[in-house]
Amino acid sequence: MTTTTTRTATVPGLAGQVLAGYGDRVTLHDLYDEAGASVYHDLAAVDTTEIRELLRSARAVPGPVLELAAGSGRLTLPLLALGREVTALELKESMVALLRERLTEAPAGIGRRCTVVRGDMSAFDLGGTYAVVVLGTTSVSLLDAGGRAGLYASVRSHLMPGGRFLLSTVDLTGGGPDDLDVEAMGASGRRYRMIENWPAGHEVRKVTILPPEREVPEDGPVLALTTSIRVLPPDDLTRELAAAGLRVVARHALPAASPRHTGVLLEAEAV
Repeated sequence: MTTTTTRTATVPGLAGQVLAGYGDRVTLHDLYDEAGASVYHDLAAVDTTEIRELLRSARAVPGPVLELAAGSGRLTLPLLALGREVTALELKESMVALLRERLTEAPAGIGRRCTVVRGDMSAFDLGGTYAVVVLGTTSVSLLDAGGRAGLYASVRSHLMPGGRFLLSTVDLTGGGPDDLDVEAMGASGRRYRMIENWPAGHEVRKVTILPPEREVPEDGPVLALTTSIRVLPPDDLTRELAAAGLRVVARHALPAASPRHTGVLLEAEAV
């Protein structure tokens, strides 16, 4: 997504109304581009959702780990703390840079056990196999059907015999208003307004991150970040995985992600 105020008209619901009130002062970016990377990292650094459950499952399968869509290392560093060799694959150069910086600052020895690779989780060939392949933070929802098919094929070819593919998604818990408006604090202490637009029956939810209203300056630019997240219930993913030769062997409930959905961690193995 490019930086342009004209794109604010494409932001739906409450977030679009809020941004319209700021007029041409708004600069709109994708959450995962260079402008959004620091905000993503700030929020991810305090998000412990799924980490305990994911580490428990990974610990049960000894051997090297491949983490997909590694981002700035929210899961990478905990996986390294298990004492494993970890390969971290990430597409966005801004995230790769953040991850490498964090690894240089990590305790001695941990960073040396991590290989960072820039690549696409929907199509990769790393020339090796792994005991565990991890795709956390519901990142599978960033891929369309074709991308998910490529992901499954790539994962299957990289799993050791008896290996596990661990991926998280969300399950619906009920209805509610189209817009969910919450405030969150990052590791830096900075606060963010997060507005999720998810009309009933829609397969995509749109998240917009912007400053809390009380912190918006009277003049000057207003940074807004957006991302679109598909809704992929675990039953649907289980069927897709089975068709791709990956059988779900365990399913773990995760802490509630919001009033409208809860997290689920799936464990799959190659058939």
